Formats: sequence, C-alpha cells, structure tokens
Amino acid sequence: MDSAAKDKVQPTLLPGSSCPRPEWAEQERAEQLARGAALKWASGIFYRPEQLARLAQYRSREVQRNHSLEARIKSVVQSYLEGVQTGVWQLARALEAVQGTRGALSQAQHLLRGLSQTSQMLEPLRERVAQHKQLQVLTRLLPRLQAVPAAVAHTQTLIDAQRFLEAYVSLRELEQLQEETWTPLGGQELPIFQGLGLLAEALGQAVEAAAGAAGRLAREDPALLVAAVRVAEVETERTILGQAPRDWRQRCLRALQEGLERAHFASPALPEPGALAGWLEALQVALPAELAKAEALVAPCCPPNYHVVRLWAHTLHSGLRRRVQQLLSGPELGAADTFALLHWALHVYMGKEMMGNLELGPEADVSQLEPLLTSENIEQLEAAFVAQVQLSVAQWLKKALDGEVAEWSREQEPNTDPSGFYHSPMPAIVLQILAENIRVASLIGDSLHGRVHDMALSELGAFLRSFSDALIRFSRDHLRGEAVAPHYVPYLLAAFNHQSALRSSVSVLLPDGEASGFLTPVEAALDEVQRRVCRLVLEALQVELQPLFAALPSRRWLLSSELLDGVCEQTSHFCQDFWRVRKPAVQLLLAEAERTVVLQYLRSLMQGRLVCRGADERTQAAERLRQDAAQLKELFLGLGLEESAHCAPVLLALRELLNLHDPTLLGLEVAGLRQQFPDRGSCLCPLGPARGRVPRASPGSTQLAAGRPTSLTFHWPPGALQPGTNSYALSVLLPPLGPLLLTPICLRNKATSTARLCVGARGC
Repeated sequence: MDSAAKDKVQPTLLPGSSCPRPEWAEQERAEQLARGAALKWASGIFYRPEQLARLAQYRSREVQRNHSLEARIKSVVQSYLEGVQTGVWQLARALEAVQGTRGALSQAQHLLRGLSQTSQMLEPLRERVAQHKQLQVLTRLLPRLQAVPAAVAHTQTLIDAQRFLEAYVSLRELEQLQEETWTPLGGQELPIFQGLGLLAEALGQAVEAAAGAAGRLAREDPALLVAAVRVAEVETERTILGQAPRDWRQRCLRALQEGLERAHFASPALPEPGALAGWLEALQVALPAELAKAEALVAPCCPPNYHVVRLWAHTLHSGLRRRVQQLLSGPELGAADTFALLHWALHVYMGKEMMGNLELGPEADVSQLEPLLTSENIEQLEAAFVAQVQLSVAQWLKKALDGEVAEWSREQEPNTDPSGFYHSPMPAIVLQILAENIRVASLIGDSLHGRVHDMALSELGAFLRSFSDALIRFSRDHLRGEAVAPHYVPYLLAAFNHQSALRSSVSVLLPDGEASGFLTPVEAALDEVQRRVCRLVLEALQVELQPLFAALPSRRWLLSSELLDGVCEQTSHFCQDFWRVRKPAVQLLLAEAERTVVLQYLRSLMQGRLVCRGADERTQAAERLRQDAAQLKELFLGLGLEESAHCAPVLLALRELLNLHDPTLLGLEVAGLRQQFPDRGSCLCPLGPARGRVPRASPGSTQLAAGRPTSLTFHWPPGALQPGTNSYALSVLLPPLGPLLLTPICLRNKATSTARLCVGARGC
C-alpha cells in the first residue's frame, strides 16, 4: 500500500499527527467512531495481499461515494440555508407587525383613560336612571302593593277558617307580586313582603295538621282533607325565586304517620301488670278497623303515589313494634302477660283476624313487615315464662303436698272412692297442674312446649322426692313417738294408691310422637316411692311381730300352735286394710308381708337353739314346720295373695331336712334343694357376720359355725318390686343350713342313742 492510501485510510495512526479539536463533544465522538469504523473496514479488506491489487478500484469507488455524499450534504445545507433565510425574512415582517400593534395599543390605552373619566362622570346619571326605572315599576304596581297588607290579613283569615285552596291562591298571588318586584329592585325585598314567609309557614302547618287528622277528616269532612293534600302536592312541584323549595308532600306524609301513631300509641304509660291482655285485645279490634278505614275513606282522598294502605300498615306496625320493645325493656312481665304477648304476637297479629286478613288488598304489602318479636325477644320471653311457671308450679305442688301431709295426722281414716279403695285428690291435682301448663305452652309453639314439658317432668321428679322425704319424716316422727298418727298404716297404704294413680296417669305428660322412654326418670322416681312406702309398711309389720317371735323356737312352740296363732292373728289384723290398695300393688304388699313373716320366723329359728333328743322330736319339729307353713299359706290365701306368689314352701324344705334319718346325707339334701329352687334373685341379704364367737354347744350337739349370719334384713333390687316365686329367699336360707351337722351322741349305753339338733346360737 502506498503512503497516500495509508494517509487516507489511517490518518490518525501517524505519529505526531494532530487534527483540530472539534467544537462540540458530540462531534468529536462522531469523528472517533467514523475513524474507527473506517479502520476496521480497511483492515478487513486489505488483510490479504491479493486484495492490494484491487486498491485502485476501491479508491475509485470511495472517491465516487465521497463526491456523492458531498453533493447530498451541499444540497441539504443549501436547503437549510434557504429555510433560514425565509425565517429571517418572516421574523423581520413579524417585528414590523408587532411594532405597529404596539403603537395601536398605546393609542387605545390613551383613549380608554379618557372613557373611564367620562364613565365616572356619568355614574350619577346611571343611578338616576335605575331609580327612575324602579319608581316606574313601583308606580305601575302601586295599587297592588297598597293592597298587600289587606291581602295578607285576608289570607290569614282563610287559613284560620281552613279554606286552604282559597288561602293558597291568595298566597300565590302575593308571592307572584313579590317576584315581579324582585328583579326591578335588584333582589331587594320590600318591607310589606316580610310577613309572607310566616304566612306560608302558617298555611303549611295548617295543611300538616289536617293531614295529621286524616282519619277523622276522611269520615267527617273529606273535602277539607282533599284540599290539604292538593295544596301540598301543588306546592311541592313549584319553585320560588330566591327561596328553597317547600317539600310539603313529605310534611304531609310525615303528618299522616305521626297522627296515626298519636291516635293509638300516644300514651307513654305502659299497661299495668295483668292489663296487657286487655290492651292487646283492644289493639286487635282497633288496628283492623283503622286499616279498613284507611282503605275505604282515606285512600280515595289522597293521590295514588301516597300508597295510603301500605303507609297505614307500616306505620301501625312500627308504632306497635316500638311499644313492644318498650314493654320488654321495662319491668319484667308476669307469666300471664308474657303468655298473652307471645300468643298474640306469634299467632293473632299475623293471623287472619289482623294483618293476615284476606280482605286487605296487596297494597298493604304486609309481607315486607319486620317480625313484631325478634328471635332474641322470643328467647327472652320464653325463658322468663318458663322460670315464672316453674316457680308457680313448685308453689302449687308444695301446697298440694302440705295439704296431703296435714291429713296424715287426722283422727279419721283416709277417704275412699266408691270402690272402697283409699283415695286422695292429690295425684289428680298434681297431674292437672302439670298437664294444664303443658297444654297452655303448646298454644305458643314447639319450643316453649318442649321447655315447659321438661320443666314439668323436672318438677314432678322433685315433687316425688319431696313426697318420699315427707313419708320418711312421717314414719320417723310416728315411730319415735313425737307425732303419733292414729292411722299410720292406712295412710301409708293410701300413699301406695297415690303412687299407682300417678303411674297410671303420667302418660298424659308424654308428648305426641315421643317414645315411652322419655318418662324413664319419672318412672324411676315412682319406683323409688313405691319401694319406700313398701319398706315403711313392712317395717311397721316387723315392729308388731317382733315380740311374738321372741319365744321362737321353744318347747311351747314345738308342742302347741298357740304361738303361731298369735302371729297369724296379728298379721291378719295388720293386713286387714290391704284390700283398699289397688292392684297390682296389693299383691306386692301381700307377697312382701308374707316374706316378712317367713323371714322373721326363720330368723328366730336361726338365732335360737332347740335341742331335739332323738328322731321323734326332730319329726315333731318337722311337723310343726309343716303345720306352720300350711297355716301361713292359709292366712295369706285368705288375705287375697295369689297361689304363685307364696314363699311358705321354704318352711317345708326346712322340714324335709329335719326328717332326715341319716345325718350324713344333709349335704346332699342341701345341694338337691339348691337345684330344686334355683337362685332367681332375692330381696334379702345378710347383714354381716356375727360379732364375736358363737357359744359352743354341748358335746354331741350341732351348732352354727362361727362367722355365719345371725340375722337377715331387706335388700331391694334396683328394678320395680314384683311378687316373687316359691324359691324366694331360698338361696339365702340354705347356706346357713349347710353347716348343720346331725351327729349322734354316744351315751353310756351304746345300744341306745339320740340325736339333738341345735338351730342357731341361742339356747331354749
């Protein structure tokens, strides 16, 4: 490459070369980029030696390109220069125009200064002209203006006379005259028109008062009501210059509502306790009559957009709802008032007699009314009602129980019904009190019915517990001698009938559709009362028989039936009134009485000791047991006990043991008796082991082993008492007989021998 080409391609790489520094930084950067791009291009083109042969072509082409670029640049610069020249010429023309305008404005300013001075000189004249125009208008209106005070007084007279249409026309004329003077006077108000605002307000109040008495006017003077409503409607649609619009329609509607509430709910005093039902009955008559009057009389006097019937219904409902809320926020209502309010609000108010009346048209729109009582109100009233009814029921049941307890100390026997059974009105009174309260609660709704029903069962359970406690106190006082009852046992038997009457009639408290298990707690309480009464009766029987059994066993008992005759006589005398107890309780009593006698009999045998000197005496003892069993069976059969309920065969079983000829077979016989009379559950249980050691018997005799039970007492099963079977108490009686050992006594003469039987631990 020659030096010229190098100078052209790489001018900036020569040492010591310098170029003029560009005027702007952007120009310098552009030149650097151009030189760098040219250098990169030349390096790429002439990198190989064979490319140097085409150097002349590249140079020629670059020269042509430079010429083309220079021509284009000259053209662009020439175009820019022409544009600049045109702009400079236009700027010169604009400068000349601005200078001309500036001169014209200066001249106008001088002229305006002169006009301002002239305007100030004409200002008094302008004021005179305005005054002249006002005087001209006032002169033209002077006759009418002079009549304004009289027109105001006349309008007031018309308002006082309730001639609303004429008064409104007169008021409109006065206000129109006021508007005619308003513009000419520049918004100033003449003193004679200062009373128009008060006059318009007086007319508005009169219209409002007429609307408030719409119910009375619709019946007595409907034309006056129509006039008032028309004035309100026309005035609502009119605009007055310089004044706020008068919305007399809303005032009229508000007056209709206030008048209706004032007519029915104006008194701030709440109904007195016990008077709420009468107040609600009065509303039950008044509110439908008011709605009928609104539909028949008031609605034709008002425009359709007033919706008079709906307005009446919603206004009465709102007023009543506020009054009910005042009642609930005041002193607590009594049970009668609470029931009346709940029944009236839930069933009467929205029923066919009132708001649900089919004669009310769809205009009433009662479906949009809010509930008279909210769910919280209903919950509050139901809780208060249940609490008050529970307190009242508890008091009534206590009075019934106190009356029944007071009769237990009478000199006369209990009253009887026509069939001869002991009878008292107490069970019927108790069930009637509870059933009546449940029936009344069912008139309100399922929720209150369920609450009162649960309360009734709870109170019945509490009453039965109180009745049982009263029986215990009655028995304790009688047995201690503190308050001896002349007819102790008959009144206990009457209590049996009370329990039976309650059990047979308690189903009336069962809600419809509920299972019988719903009454399980009450039935358990009745079972407990039955067990308590039965125990008290049997304890009384034990007290009477205990002295008679004290001499058992003895030679007197073995040789004669006199002892058991006394027992049977005393038992018969004690049970002579059992027939006055209704079935099946009488069978229960007789069965338990027989068991008590048999147990007392066996207890005496087990606690005493009788020595039998030989088989003859044992046979005699067995025969005595057989005769006693037959006598007891005959006794209780005569008293009415059913054959299947006897337990006297236990004595016969003991007799069989005494008839054994081979004492070694006693254990086998006891086991056989166990199989013959399987254990079916006993109402008796041993009290416990004997305290101390049992005295030893004489040699060769038989005794109870130490630690065996020496007495028996009652033990009631958890279920209801039922007459037992022949196997009664056998499982308890046989174990004590197990250790009875019949051993021969070896006398000096071995050829003869006797046997002695020792029963119990007490000698005879």
